[in-house]
Amino acid sequence: MPPPRGTSAETLLAYAFAVRAFTATEAIDATGLTRSTVLSACEELIRLGWVRELDDARAAGEYRMGRPARRYELDTATGVVVGVDAGQHRVTALVADLRGTVLGRSAGDLGESGLEVPVRLRVLAETVDAALADAAVPAARVLVTVVGIPAPVDAGGASPGDGGFWDRMNPGFAGAVPGDLVVVENDANLAALAERPSSGEASFAALLSGERFGAGLVVDGVLLRGAHGGAGEMRVLEIVDGVGSSDGIGAAARTLVVEAVAAGDVATGGSLGPDSDAAAVFAAARAGDSVACTIVDRLGDRLARVCVLLASLLDIDRVVVAGAIAVPAAPVIERARALLDGWHFDPVPEIVASSLGADVVVIGAVAHAVDAVRADPLSFALVDRPGPLATVV
Repeated sequence: MPPPRGTSAETLLAYAFAVRAFTATEAIDATGLTRSTVLSACEELIRLGWVRELDDARAAGEYRMGRPARRYELDTATGVVVGVDAGQHRVTALVADLRGTVLGRSAGDLGESGLEVPVRLRVLAETVDAALADAAVPAARVLVTVVGIPAPVDAGGASPGDGGFWDRMNPGFAGAVPGDLVVVENDANLAALAERPSSGEASFAALLSGERFGAGLVVDGVLLRGAHGGAGEMRVLEIVDGVGSSDGIGAAARTLVVEAVAAGDVATGGSLGPDSDAAAVFAAARAGDSVACTIVDRLGDRLARVCVLLASLLDIDRVVVAGAIAVPAAPVIERARALLDGWHFDPVPEIVASSLGADVVVIGAVAHAVDAVRADPLSFALVDRPGPLATVV
């Protein structure tokens, strides 16, 4: 039986999560517990599998005279967490230790079958299994799996009905992935968790911007969810003048190319064609293609309007353009910045590109899973789990 919440073992374990190797004296100073209580708690946590004893301070070269101090640390190999980005077309999974260090990864392709629930669950399960194999970790060692999806998610992990898409994105994953706890979360919310370390104390929006706009919102340090998990859903953009849809930068770029081709603006044999994607548009714009430059201007205008909407409603300091599109879309971001400077709205948010690329959601999923373990670690039983973890060098 794990100790009850609020015990000295729980206090010491919270300290072990926050530091690296520590001595009993350091733990006493940090927690206010007595020496006998700290030593007893360390023994209890060793028995439960959370803490391991290291070489003493003399053996480690940190102590030379007198009785050597006993040293301890969190046993990060006692269990793992899994983060999953379950998009409509692609699944990415990371396996990480209890400090968030990535041990293994895998990706799976859903192609055009992402709305078929059996296919979605099968590919997700296979991708997680492959990531665990890459990490050489048995599924029985997974404590928490967090799955990020492109749909709103309420506090209970359910998505509101919308005629089918959200239900297909969130069909229930508890039977498809391992873990004592399986958490489903909105992908933009996870992107916001991933961007939090780089945004400091700012109130900000992490704006996923590839196929669809979706925002994870952090205001005054709090991640906003809404009554039904819908905070940051951007379907309202359908009625915003000059935007007209929730299509992200990548999707909108393709649409604008098709319109330019239909209008005869794209020259035969030019740098753009009906199948050109956003990357081709941005490359052509850098090369001076006039049609591509016009498309970039229009995309910048759309992005600026979205940023004004978010800043006006939430008084945020920053919009982080996130996802795989973020770095390639630098010309669009630059155009949006210039427009905002000229429009003189107050407040004017800073617009920056995320540096986390296509992994932003799955990185946030890992962070959320680690937080879930740290929030109530002693609720997880670690002993008697089959199969050791591989030694990570």
